[in-house]
Amino acid sequence: MTSAGMPRTKAVLFDIDGTLIDTGGAGARSWSWAFEHLHGVPADIAMSSSAGMTDPDVATRTFEAVLGRAPSDHELARLFAWYVYRLQHEVEISEGYRVLGGVVETLIGLMDRGVMLGIVSGGLEGSARIKLERGHLNRYFPLGAFGTDSRDRHEITRVAIALVSTMHGRDIEPSEVIVVGDTPVGAISLAVASGSYSVDELRRSGADLVLASLEEPFPLSTDLDEP
Repeated sequence: MTSAGMPRTKAVLFDIDGTLIDTGGAGARSWSWAFEHLHGVPADIAMSSSAGMTDPDVATRTFEAVLGRAPSDHELARLFAWYVYRLQHEVEISEGYRVLGGVVETLIGLMDRGVMLGIVSGGLEGSARIKLERGHLNRYFPLGAFGTDSRDRHEITRVAIALVSTMHGRDIEPSEVIVVGDTPVGAISLAVASGSYSVDELRRSGADLVLASLEEPFPLSTDLDEP
C-alpha cells in the first residue's frame, strides 16, 4: 500500500517499547524488584509472560508462577504501585535507555502535517509515561490508551480511536488511523523493524506497511496533501 492509495490519515498511534524507545530492561528489573520487595521471591517476567501481554496480565501470570496462587485485589494493587514506583528509578539509571532512530523527527513531521498523535500500550499508564519522560517524548502525545483501560489489546486500540473521535468532535473511522507496532483493529497497521524481527518477517506477518526504521519517510496522506 502506498500513501497515494490510503485514506487521509487523522491520527497515528504508537506502541512504546521497541517502537519509540528501548528502556534497556528497566521494566523487567522493576517487576523483579517489586516481587522481591513485597514477597521476598525473585521473579523473571520473561518466564511466565510473552510479548503482547498487558501489564495487568504480566503481573497476574507472574504472581501465579512464582507464588503458586492467584493474587488478591489487595496484592495486585500493591504490586502495581511498587512496580511503577521502582520504574522511575530504573529508567533514570538505565545505561541501555535510548530513543530509537528517527523517532523525534517523525513525530515532529507528523505534527506539522496536522496528524494527531497518541499512544497505544499494554503498559500501565503510569509506567508508560515514565518510560517516555526520560526521552522527553510525553509532550508529543496529547492522548493515549493503556493496559489500565483494558487487558485486551484490541480494546485498548479501540479506546484510543474513540479518544481521537472525541477530540475531533466526530466519529473517526479506523481506516483513518495508522497504528504503529501494535494491534490495529481495522486500522492501518505499520510495523517497524527496530526490534527482533526483519522487514521480510514483518511483511509476512500481515502488516499493511513496513519500515526498516522510523528514519525512513513515514507513508501517509493527510488533509494538507494535494488532492
